[in-house]
Amino acid sequence: MADGEVYVIDRVVTRPGRGREFVDTYLAEYAPGARARGMTLCNVLVSPPIWFDDAPNTVTITWLLPSARAWWEMTWMGRPDPALGAWWDRVAELIADRDRSAAATYDDVDGLCDV
Repeated sequence: MADGEVYVIDRVVTRPGRGREFVDTYLAEYAPGARARGMTLCNVLVSPPIWFDDAPNTVTITWLLPSARAWWEMTWMGRPDPALGAWWDRVAELIADRDRSAAATYDDVDGLCDV
């Protein structure tokens, strides 16, 4: 049985001067649904660590799921939900680029491979 925690990492490059607005909107509007899908917020990192009016920020948001099964369950809940796509469309004016990845600690990878 697969064992180990799975991290979901959202990296968002904001449009210049929109970093704080993006983070505030993400935490107020996106995060509650993510929690309902079983995700636990680990941290929100902002780089550079200053809000500029004329430069972008890179925001790295890390979520934790307790297992590979929980990751799949979160995925199965989120993918067919049209509200998620609509939310990202609504905040598109705040974003220059974004991506999502999943990761595990080195010690957990072997356990996660045992499916």
